[in-house]
Amino acid sequence: MLRAVAEPTSRFVRVLVVDDDPAVREMLELLLSRAGYEVVTADSGEAALAQLEQRAVDVVLSDVRMPGMGGLALVDALAQRAPDLTVVVMSAFGSVELALDAMRRGAYDYIPKPFKPDEVVLALRKAEERERLRRENAALRERVAELEAGSADRLGGMVIASDAMRNVARLVRKVAAFDTSVLVLGESGVGKELVSRAIHDASPRADGPFVAVNCGAIPEALLESELFGHVRGAFTDARSDRVGLFEAADGGTLLLDEIGELPLNLQVKLLRVLQEGEIRRVGETRPRKVDVRVVAATSRDLAAMVEEGTFRQDLLYRLDVMTLRIPPLRERVEEIGPLCAHFVARLNERLGTSIEGLSEAALERLRAYPFPGNVRELENVLEHAAVMADGPVLMPEHLPERVRAIHAEPPGDLVLRFSEEDLSVKRAQRRLERTFIECALAKTGGNRTHAAKLLDLSHRALLYKMKEFGLR
Repeated sequence: MLRAVAEPTSRFVRVLVVDDDPAVREMLELLLSRAGYEVVTADSGEAALAQLEQRAVDVVLSDVRMPGMGGLALVDALAQRAPDLTVVVMSAFGSVELALDAMRRGAYDYIPKPFKPDEVVLALRKAEERERLRRENAALRERVAELEAGSADRLGGMVIASDAMRNVARLVRKVAAFDTSVLVLGESGVGKELVSRAIHDASPRADGPFVAVNCGAIPEALLESELFGHVRGAFTDARSDRVGLFEAADGGTLLLDEIGELPLNLQVKLLRVLQEGEIRRVGETRPRKVDVRVVAATSRDLAAMVEEGTFRQDLLYRLDVMTLRIPPLRERVEEIGPLCAHFVARLNERLGTSIEGLSEAALERLRAYPFPGNVRELENVLEHAAVMADGPVLMPEHLPERVRAIHAEPPGDLVLRFSEEDLSVKRAQRRLERTFIECALAKTGGNRTHAAKLLDLSHRALLYKMKEFGLR
C-alpha cells in the first residue's frame, strides 16, 4: 500500500523527482534543495513506485517520456494507489493535448521542458495552496458531518423533526459516499432538490459543481441542446458552440428534476450517457467524456409510465440504483412546528418583519390542513400570514381561507352507507373497494405505486380496478 503525505500541514516537505536523465535529476535535486525541499529521486516509473513503498512523499515531479513505465502510466498507477498524492508532470514534447491528457488522468499540473527554475518552484507553491484548500474543505466537511450526526434537526437546508425524515437523512449520508445514480421520489414541494443537493454536499464531489435542470420546464426542441450542448451551425440560430449541462456539471452532480417529463428520444440518449460516460453535442460526431453523478427526481409514477409506454424500462433500472422516497408533509405533521419556526426566521430576514411565532390555534389549523403543495406550500402560507399579520404572533385569521376552513378535529370512522332495499353483498363490496382505492390515492397524492402498497395490491391489479371503477 502506497503511503501518501502524513504531515497535517499543507507545506510540502519531500519531493520525489522521477526522470531517466541523470543531469535533470541532479539539477532538480539541487534547485529544490535550495528552495527548502527534501528531495528523493528515481530513474523510472517502476523505481518511483518502489520508493513510495518505502517512504511518504508530498508531491511527485515526473518526466513523461521514460523507458519502461512512462510518466502517464505512473500517473494512472498513483491515481489508483495514492489518489490524494499530488503529481506534476514534465515533458520536452510539450503540447496542449499532452497536458490535458495528463490532468485528465489525475496530474495536478504540467511543466514543458526546457523550463526556468522559477517555473518548477512556482508549480510546487501552487500545488501547496491547492492542497491546503483541499484539506480545509475536507476538515469542514468532516465537521459538518459530525454536527449533523450529533443533531438530527438538519440536513443541508432541510429541517428534520420526524422519524421518516431521519431515515431519509440516514440514507442520504450513506448513499452520498458512493458514486452511484440516485432516484429521488416524492410529491411536488416535498424538498427533492434540497435532498439532492444534500447528497452532493456530503459526497466526494462536493467541491465540484451542482447543476439542476427541470426537464419539464424546457421546450422539447431545446432540451437536447440544453443537456448536451451544440456546435456552431448545428441548427438555426446556433451561431457558436455551446456547452451543455452535462459538461457544465463535469466533476460534480447533475440533478435531472422531473425526469418523467423527459421525451422518449432523449431517454435513449440519457441512457447512453449513464452507460458510457460520454455525451455528444448536437451537430457533432465526436463523443466527449464526462464525469458526472446523476441524481434524478420526479413526482410521477415511473413504473406506471413504463407500463403505459411513456418511460423506458431500461432507463428506470439504470436510474433506480438507489431510491429515496420523501414522504409528504401530511405524513410528518410533527415537522410543521419546527418548519414554521425555520420559515418565520427566513421571512423576518427577507421581508423585514418581526414575527415571533404562531398561536396554538394557528398551528392546529396548519397541522389539520393536508398541504397538497407540501413544504413549499407551507412556506407560501406563512408568507401570506406574515403579510396579513398586524402583530408579532400569527393567528388563524391571518392564514389563507383554504387553511382557515379546515377543522382540527380528526374525521370519524369510515361509514359505508346503504339503503334497506339494496342489501347486495357484492355491490357493497364493490363500493367498499372503490372507497378504499379513492382514499389510498388521496393519501398518496395520486401515486399509484404507493397506493397499491397501502392497499396490499399489485400495481397491475390496482390499474385494473381503477379502470373498472372509472377512476383516473
